[in-house]
Order: sequence, then C-alpha cells, then structure tokens
Amino acid sequence: MNSTENSEYDSPWKEILVRFFPEFIAFFFPAIFADIEWSKGHEFLDQELQQVVREATVSGKRVDKLVRVWRKNGIETWVLIHIEIQGQKDGEFTLRMYVYNYRIFDRYQRPVASLAILTDEYANWRPDHYESEIWGSKSRLDFPVVKLLDYRQNWDELANNPNPFAIVVMAHLQTQETRRKPEERQNRKFTLTKMLYDRGYSEKQIWELFRFIDWLMILPPGLKEAFAHDIARLEEEKRMQYVTTIERDAIERGLTKGLQQGQEQALQRSIMRILFRRFGTVPTEISDHLEKVSLETLEQLLDVALEVMSVKEFSDELAHHDLTTPNS
Repeated sequence: MNSTENSEYDSPWKEILVRFFPEFIAFFFPAIFADIEWSKGHEFLDQELQQVVREATVSGKRVDKLVRVWRKNGIETWVLIHIEIQGQKDGEFTLRMYVYNYRIFDRYQRPVASLAILTDEYANWRPDHYESEIWGSKSRLDFPVVKLLDYRQNWDELANNPNPFAIVVMAHLQTQETRRKPEERQNRKFTLTKMLYDRGYSEKQIWELFRFIDWLMILPPGLKEAFAHDIARLEEEKRMQYVTTIERDAIERGLTKGLQQGQEQALQRSIMRILFRRFGTVPTEISDHLEKVSLETLEQLLDVALEVMSVKEFSDELAHHDLTTPNS
C-alpha cells in the first residue's frame, strides 16, 4: 500500500468508528462489549486525547480515539481505542501505545484499556506489548491486538456476520486485494453494496456503510459510471433510493451545464436532502442560509454535509462562511 492511498484510509475509519462504536467493540472485542453498561452511553473525548497527543514525544499516522464508558459493576472506565491504519511497520507503535496509556492514566487516575487494530499487509507483524528494563526495574504494557488479515481465513463466517463491522472489514480487505484490478474491484464493490440491502440495515446504516465502501474502493471513471448504473438498477429492484456519493458525482457533473442559478438551486436541494437523509430533522434556518451563499461556497458545503457528524456541526460550519455575500 503506498503512503498516499494509506493516508486516505484515515478519515473513513475514523468516521465509521464513531458512528458504530458499540458494534466495533462487539465485533472485535466481544468480552469487553459484555462488560460495558451500554445503557449509560459512551462519550468520545477528542479534546482530552489531543492534549495527551500534544504532550507525547512519539508520533505516527493513526486514528486514535479516547472513549469514556461505564462497566457493569458501576465503575467508570476510560478506554483508549487506538486503530493503526498505516500500511507499513511502525517501530514506535508499541512505545506510542505505552506512552498514551500511562499519560491518560496519569491525567485521569482511572484504569485504561489500550486496544489495537492492525490493518497493514504484513502478516508477521503483530506487536502486542511494550517492555523496558534496567537493573531489575521493569515496565511493561500488554494490549489486545486484532489483525485484519486474519479474517481472510474465515471469509464465509465474515460474510454471514450481521455486525456492520463485518462489512467494514470486508471492504478494507477487498480494497487491498483488488489494487490494480479495477474490474474485479467493481464486481466486489457491487457485491458488498448489495449485501447492505440484503441484510436489512436501516437507511442511515446503509448510507454510512456505503460511504465507507465507496471511500475505500475507488474506481476509475468508466467503471464508476457502470457501477452507478448497477446500483441504480439494484435500488429500483429494492424500491429504495439512498443518498450516495454516486448522486454527488452526478451533481458535480451537472455543474458544467445550465445556468448558475440552476446549479445553485440543485446544490441547495442536494445539501438539504443529504442532511435530511442522514439526520432526519433540519432547521429551516439552514435552508434560508444556503440561499444566501455563493456557488463556490455551496460546492464546499456539499462536502461538509457528507462529512459532519451532526446537524449542529454543519450549522457551525455554515456560520463560518460569509452568509451576507450575494450569489454571483
């Protein structure tokens, strides 16, 4: 995996982890899932983790998440979820896990569980602990590790697992397997997408999982159009139509035609539809504000609508733009 393609995995993994966190724990760490009191919810502590990262002296490309959960015995626990999405071996990986673990413990004085997901393509690289010793004084951290490559050996079991993260793992592995095989990638991408409908996921789940698949399994233009036609036929058969990046591509292609006013209105409608599909309820103020921004800003906001985690986050992004600028 080249560094450019690998870096593009960061955002989709980060988003899918946030949106399906309980399913993530259930899929990869079922014993931990059984010990968490999910009825009390969970909280991502991004700002707190960023402070820890700034204070640390180790670095590396990764997706790190700090999550607060409650155990069933009533004890509050801090859980560090560290997902390694770098496709190369990292000599500082175990040191980073150790440093983050003790810094979080030092800050909160709570037990910390450090968990690792290895998505690289090196079958024999399986770091699971950090250890240092001098003159009989020893420090050691052992942490659970999941290697995605191992799931290739149990593909049928993976394909029959209803957990959304089974789809995530299949998409990641098939992205690796179909590098420089665009026709095969197109076929596998369609198969995975069809599974989303066959499994009976909700509309929101299908949209989010498809977005992950589409983000990873990139196709060249010609095959992308063929894939779009296949999905259109599938959705017609299923009598379902969901917002996908295929629709976004069609919108962007349409921007080269017609009058600017028509382009702006199309983008405004598409942004609102995306927000409705993803979050259900959208304040009318957002629609009013969209009518006041420029074509260029609307193009930027289309990306924002696809990436934000909530309507409030979109509204905050919208507030950063000059809403008084007339359409040109």
